[in-house]
Parts: sequence; C-alpha cells; structure tokens
Amino acid sequence: MQFQWDWLCLGVLLFSSVTAEIEDEEIQDADVEVEDFDKTSQETDVDKGRMSLEVVYKTPKPIGEVYFTETFDGVLTGWVLSKTKKEDTDENIAKYDGRWEVEGLKENTVPGDQGLVLKSTAKHHAISAMLTKPFIFADKPLILQYEVNFQEGIDCGGAYIKLLSSSDDLDLEYFFDKTPYTIMFGPDKCGEDYKLHFIFRHKNPKSGDYEEKHAKRPDVDFKKFYLDKKTHLYTLVLKPDDTFEMSIDQTVVSKGSLLEDFVPPVNPPQEIEDPNDKKPDDWDEKVKIPDPSAVKPDDWDEDEPAKIEDTDAVKPEGWLDDEPEYISDPNAEKPEDWDEEMDGEWEAPQIPNPKCETAPGCGKWVRPMMNNPNYKGKWKAPMIENPNYQGIWSPRKIPNPDYFEDLHPFEMTAVSAVGLELWSMTSDIYFDNFIICSEKEVADRWAADGWGMKKLVASANEPGMFSQLMTAAEDHPWLWVLYILTLALPVGLGVLFCWPAKKVDEDIDYKKPDISKSITKGELEQGGEELEDEAELEEEKQNEDDIVEEERRQVEEKKHELIKEKKKMGRKDAPSGEGEGEDKDEEEENEVAEGSQEEGDKSNKSGSEDEMKEADESAGSGDGPTKSVRKRRVRKD
Repeated sequence: MQFQWDWLCLGVLLFSSVTAEIEDEEIQDADVEVEDFDKTSQETDVDKGRMSLEVVYKTPKPIGEVYFTETFDGVLTGWVLSKTKKEDTDENIAKYDGRWEVEGLKENTVPGDQGLVLKSTAKHHAISAMLTKPFIFADKPLILQYEVNFQEGIDCGGAYIKLLSSSDDLDLEYFFDKTPYTIMFGPDKCGEDYKLHFIFRHKNPKSGDYEEKHAKRPDVDFKKFYLDKKTHLYTLVLKPDDTFEMSIDQTVVSKGSLLEDFVPPVNPPQEIEDPNDKKPDDWDEKVKIPDPSAVKPDDWDEDEPAKIEDTDAVKPEGWLDDEPEYISDPNAEKPEDWDEEMDGEWEAPQIPNPKCETAPGCGKWVRPMMNNPNYKGKWKAPMIENPNYQGIWSPRKIPNPDYFEDLHPFEMTAVSAVGLELWSMTSDIYFDNFIICSEKEVADRWAADGWGMKKLVASANEPGMFSQLMTAAEDHPWLWVLYILTLALPVGLGVLFCWPAKKVDEDIDYKKPDISKSITKGELEQGGEELEDEAELEEEKQNEDDIVEEERRQVEEKKHELIKEKKKMGRKDAPSGEGEGEDKDEEEENEVAEGSQEEGDKSNKSGSEDEMKEADESAGSGDGPTKSVRKRRVRKD
C-alpha cells in the first residue's frame, strides 16, 4: 500500500510539470501564422531583443465601413504638422516644434510594423489629419480606437487624441490647443496622477456656448498601463442611446450615461440659490453654547503648571557634574586657507565627550519633570444645547433662468479631423493603428490584426515565471520570505503524506522468550481483557511474594537435610578417604549452596520482573517461579 502511495505522489508531481509546460506552449501556439526560427534568425540583433517566434506581419485592412484608419506602415501621407504657436505661453516654448518620427517599437519589435513616435521632450507637439469622411452623430455608434506604448515610461505628459469639430475655417496647419474639438480621449499622467480622459464639448442650446463635460473618474488603477512598456489598446464607444464605454486592452474600465456620469452635468438644475438672498444678522447657527449658569469651583486653580519637578528623583551614581556633554575635537586642525579677517576666529568642531559614554550623564543634573496631579488648566463652562438654534442657513431657491433640458447629448457637433496636441517630459511615445468606425466587429478585427500581433510577440518574449519571480524579489526583498514559505509548504506536505512511514520493529517483541508478554499480546490482539482494579493486584502480588518466600525456605531446609545425609554416608565409607571425603563434602556443600542461592536469586528476579508486568501478566504467571524452582531442585537431587 505504501508503495502505491509513493507512485501516486510521483505521478501527481509529473502531471503538474507537464501541465505547466503545455500551458506555456499554448500561449505561444496562438491562432496566427508563425514560422520556426532558422539558424540565421537566431543570430538577430541583441539590442532589439530576440524573438522566440518569427511572426509574419500583414498590415491591417478594414473589413467594413470606416471613417478613418492609419497604420503608419507606409509613407506618412495626409498628416499635417502644426506651424502655429501655443497661446498664453512663454515665447521660448510656445512653438509647436516637437519632432515626430515613423519607426518600429524598441522592444518586442514586429518586423514590418511601424508607428508614429513622439521624439522630443519638454516641447509642444501638434500633428493632425482629415477623416476619410466626417462622422455625424445621428443613429450610428462612434467607435474610436488606437494603440499607445510608453516605451520609456512616462514622467509627465499625455497620449490622448482629439476629434476636431467640423467647420469651414478648419486649417490643420494652425492646429493648436484652442482649436475646437468635439471629443478628447486617451491616457494622461503628471506626477502620481494617472488618468484616462473622456471629455466632450457640449453646446448650450440657449446661449450657444460650449462647455467641457468630463467623465467621472473610474475606480481603476491605471499605473501599470503607463509603466510596463507594453502596447495597450484604448477604445471609446459612444452609442445613440446616450451611453458610453471605455476599454483598455478590450476590457471595459468605465461605462455610464452621458446624462448622469459627467461633471458638470449636461443639464443644469431647475432651481438655483438666489444670489441676492442674505443671511439675517440674528440668525443663530450654533448647535451648542456654554452653560451661562455654570460657575467655576472655588478649588479650581488655573495657575497650577502642567509639569512639575519629580521630588522623588535621585541623581544617578557616577554622574559627572564637572564634565561637559560636548568638547572641542582635539584632533581638528584649522584649515590652511582660513582667513580670520574674513572668516572670523576659528573654533574646533564640537564632539561628544568620550568620558560621558561610560557614565550615566554629564553636566549639571536636573530633576526630571512629571505630570502635575493638581493641574486642571483653564476653566471652561460646560456646553449645553442652544435653545435658540435655527439650523444652517442657506439661500432660498429660485427658478434657474439658464435651465434647459437636452435629452440626447449624443447628438454632438460632427467631427472631420483627428489630431494629437501634446506636451511631454518623456520621449518615444508610440502611437499606432488608429480607426474610427461604427461597427464593433470592424474594430475587433482591426485590433486582432494589429494589437493582437504585438501582444503575441510580447507574450512570446516575456521571461519565464522563474525569471519574473527573481526580478520581483530584487525590487522587493521581502518576497524571498514568501517564496520560501510557498515552497516549504508543499514539500512538507509531500514528505508528510508520500514518504514511507517508519516501520516499528515488531519482530523483536515476537522473538522475546517472555511467555507472559506473548500471552498478553495475544489477549490484546483478541480484544484485550480489562485490567483488574488496584486492590486485587496488590493482593495477588503479596500472595505471590509469600509463595516465593515459602519455596525458598523449603529449598534451604531440603539443602541442609541433603548435606547431613551426605556427611553420614561419607563417614560409612573407607577411613582412608576421610580427609578427601570431607573436602569433597565441603565442595559439594558449597556447590549445592551456590546452586540454591542462584535458584533463589533467579526466583526473586523472576518474581520482581513479574511484578513489573501488567496486572494480567502477573495473574497468569503466578506459578512460574514455583515450577522453575521445583524443576531445578529435582535436577540437583
């Protein structure tokens, strides 16, 4: 049975290892066209990272109706660099002169795939392009999707995109921060504030003015998307039913209603506070007031200090009153370039007095301070409920003169261009695979052909689990404790349940010649008999001792009788052998005496051993010493 358990545990361990390897292979064997590495591909440039798979990349092609697409895989056409300046900014940095390049990723490069990269730091960047056809917010959803990779992390900067509002005077060469836009969407970070913007500009139907509406911040930690140096897919979906969804890597991180989940809300309140209403002078907002009838007690002394000297304190023995706590450094030397006229008189720096290190203290001893038991502080009257309390005053409500109700904020201003207007303190922000469409299937297929390929390559190039654990432990050394405990637990359980149990050497017990013990084991194996109570055991032991003592006395008497008979028989023999006979008689007498003594000792030993046995052993072997003595006596005779 133990052998079977050993093989079962070994099989479980092998199965776990094989399963882990299969899962690792399944990650690599995704539904894409791949080819095995040949010897040449294994010697690719190390600086750009080695790929475990050679991916055949194909530029994504839209499969349905789209309003705009851009892969940056070919010649950069249709994109216009801004030539204007940012308003209300220092002249040195106001110009949009940040540099853009079209290039591949630095890490996890997909051969043939390129993107638009922001290259400058601490500069304003602005680039834009016209849509294939304007998007009109009517009865079709708007889907905006693109990829971003912060290849160097991010200190302060954004990677959001703007959908520029349609207008007759839209000129992309003069695209800047004040250019009217309809939607702004994408990641933004400065300091430790990680955001995902979704802002739309809503037109007030009464005044005609535009106001920015900001989506409420989702309860999601976006930090990892900025720091992991991976390509992430950002998707915004606006629906004609006035709802929205924001997704990262095809996982929804925020959703809600355009009417309810924006700040400030789309529709203003019906009533507002009257700006001309003022709080009356006699309005009492105090919930509690000091009790006017309270009187300070006569024994209340406000002059008592909070701390007093501890009069019971005693100066420690060995306190050095004449030694200062700090002394001038005797090894210090005045610098050669010290100018007393300019720098003043030079003084050696102060160091702790070495004599005070072994003493309880130095300098003048002062008693420590303790809390004053008589201290009460300044007396204040207790607080009571204010009988004149009127509550918190607030202005009265009046109808809002600017109130309006827009039940369909989805019907926004049409868009005809897309633009990136950014400031960043970090370079090499990578953009790729822009698409604006109305069908989810089109966006998903576009993402699979572009972002899906990057995700596959990044997964294939990721270090193994062991390497990731070691890297994490380097950043957080306390993880070593967790690793040790995690490994020790299964090993301990494996040893506990799978290791062969230590066999009890039962053969020694079976080979012992102690008959009484074997009988006891037999009785225990058959079910065991209950032990007799303590009084009966004591009585049986006493009886056994009496029997043994009686037998010893009889043996001694018999011994003496045999000796006497032997002597009588020896005297009747030849006189010449009298001396020898007496010597032999004495030797035989000694032998018999020694034999008798040995028999008595053995009998006593047997009896004492039986007394140490369990109650049933003592009861079952009570006649043993008697029989043994009798047999020995017969042999001696």
